[in-house]
Amino acid sequence: MSDDAERLATALFSEMLTADQLIRARLSRALPKGMELSHFVLLNYLAEHREERTPAELARIFHLSRGAMTNTLSRLDWAGHIHIRPDWDDARRKRVAISGAGARARDEALGAIRPILAEAVAETGTARVRAAIPVLREMRRRFSEKGG
Repeated sequence: MSDDAERLATALFSEMLTADQLIRARLSRALPKGMELSHFVLLNYLAEHREERTPAELARIFHLSRGAMTNTLSRLDWAGHIHIRPDWDDARRKRVAISGAGARARDEALGAIRPILAEAVAETGTARVRAAIPVLREMRRRFSEKGG
């Protein structure tokens, strides 16, 4: 890799990682009391996909350890935001779905963070954001293929 390519790669990833930290901090502060960003992300996924998943599937989807996913699921279950039931076909497994309370909590959280996201897009410019999405999606895909 040439020096220019290395500098470009370093600058790109420095910006991406710093933006990630800043975005997470800003969105976390805006979420309803008691909700963590990891809770919102999981509730949002379950609300969008509307099909039950196993904890192992969710851990794989989010590139988390099973322990980290179990911790998040336990907190969401305690809050009444998800339903965890036995898998009727395999008693060793569990199935996870969003509850009505979870859907409402997700909607409330989305209402709190949407203005922040909309403002960021408006200030950056919709055309520039649209142009960046394929690049970011490709980066995500590449790192996802590499096993996290």
